[in-house]
This record gives sequence, C-alpha cells and structure tokens, in this order.
Amino acid sequence: MCGRYAASRRPEDLAGIFEIEKWEPKESLDPDYNVAPTKEVYAVLDRPLKDAEDPKPVRQLRKLKWGLVPSWSKTPEGGARLINARAETVHEKPSYRRAFAARRCILPADGYYEWVTGKQERDLEVEGRKKRPRKQPYFVTPADGSVFAMAGLYEFWRDRTLPDDHPQAWWVTCSVITTEAETAPLAVAPADGPHALADIHPRMPLMLTPDRWDDWLDPARTDPDELTSLLAPPPAGLMRAFPVSTAVSNVRNNGPELLKELQAPEEGTLF
Repeated sequence: MCGRYAASRRPEDLAGIFEIEKWEPKESLDPDYNVAPTKEVYAVLDRPLKDAEDPKPVRQLRKLKWGLVPSWSKTPEGGARLINARAETVHEKPSYRRAFAARRCILPADGYYEWVTGKQERDLEVEGRKKRPRKQPYFVTPADGSVFAMAGLYEFWRDRTLPDDHPQAWWVTCSVITTEAETAPLAVAPADGPHALADIHPRMPLMLTPDRWDDWLDPARTDPDELTSLLAPPPAGLMRAFPVSTAVSNVRNNGPELLKELQAPEEGTLF
C-alpha cells in the first residue's frame, strides 16, 4: 500500500522533468517530507485548459487532495479511505473505473515510507502477549536518485451545498495505484534489513518509468485492455530501501531529517 510518502522537489524542477506546459505559481506547495492522506499534493496530468478554445490536452502541474472522492458520491467523507487503488481491480471498481478510463495522473515523489514490525515484537504476537508492536519505518526510493513517478487517478466532485462561484464548490482529488511488491533483490539493501520490497510489505505504489508517462497521461487512451497493459510493474532492481527514524510515524513531524538513513533499525535486528 501507500499511506505516506515524501515529495520535496520544487515545481520548477518537476516542470523540467515532466515537460510541464502549464502550472500556476499560486498553487505552489512547500516541500513535504511526510505526505499523509487528505493533504494537498502535486499531480501531473494532461487535460485541456479550462475555457480554452483548443481542445488539445495540455500537460499541467496541479494541486490535488490525496483521497479520491468519486463524482457520484453524496459527501466527501469517504475520500480519506480511497487513497489507494489496486492495479488488479482498478478497471472494474465503481469508485475508480471512470477515472481509470480518462483521468489518469502521475504523483511525483522522492519515495514512500513503509513500516516493518520488529522480529522480537512479531515473536511476542505469536506467543499471544498483549503488547502493541513497535514498527520500524523504511524509506523506499529509486536507487539512481530519480523521481518516483507513482501512477495515480484523479476525479472531480461537486459540492452541491455551495454556489457555482464558490472557490470550494469543486474538489479535485486523487488516489495512488498500488501493485504487488517486488520479490527480486533490491538494487541497494540495508546490511541488517529487508532484501526485497516484499520483505517490507506485500504491496507497493506502481512506479511508472519515463517510457510510459505519455501513454499513461494521454486522456485519448480509453481502451481497458490497452490501459491495463500499462499497469505492468516496472523492471526489478530499480529501488533501494533503508531504515529511517520512527519520528516519521507522527504526521506532525516534517523535515529533511526524516529521510536520514539510519545505520541500523531503531528497534534492533529485524531480519
């Protein structure tokens, strides 16, 4: 799954990486090293400009809220639960299938966090002892330092309780697509830790390599079979993972220090 990630790149940098044609400086976001559901995040999408005569899609950098609210939803409350869409079923689930057909985006990140229960704590759970397990967070990121381009969906939701000219009349929300975690060895693995992403968690965000960006973002591509082929996992061996401070477990903590690699897990040996 993806429940927390880091996104520190400036919009100017993202504009160059993704060949952005349109973005509003007023929508700029501060670097966020602890992105949590319901926060505003950057999304790359191809869409005609509002009120433009030319219907040609324009690549834009937009500010969206993480937690998809389906267009048919009566209230926005469920958005906090729809932060992830499974690649295996995204084409058929009512909450996602319309967005999958025409409203796909890329959510740029530095990488994502995932938590592993320590071996000693797992042993206590097996023994049936009533003790809350302590978990060690890991940060997963491309080994070459490139952007982690997560496949995403976005959707529009109209708040019918507000007039048309109200600035919050329309919500634009998004969700991260996830897939099965890689079982192949990490490109760089910690000496005392997991050797594959599947050792950390059974699922991971679907990362799109640059050769898939244009096809994924193209709103003219609506054929389910063609789109499903874009959900194939990236080549194995592109990622690295390392332990980071448990401070990231508190959403109030936010800063580059959260990405500092620890020499060993805080809770002792995990593997």
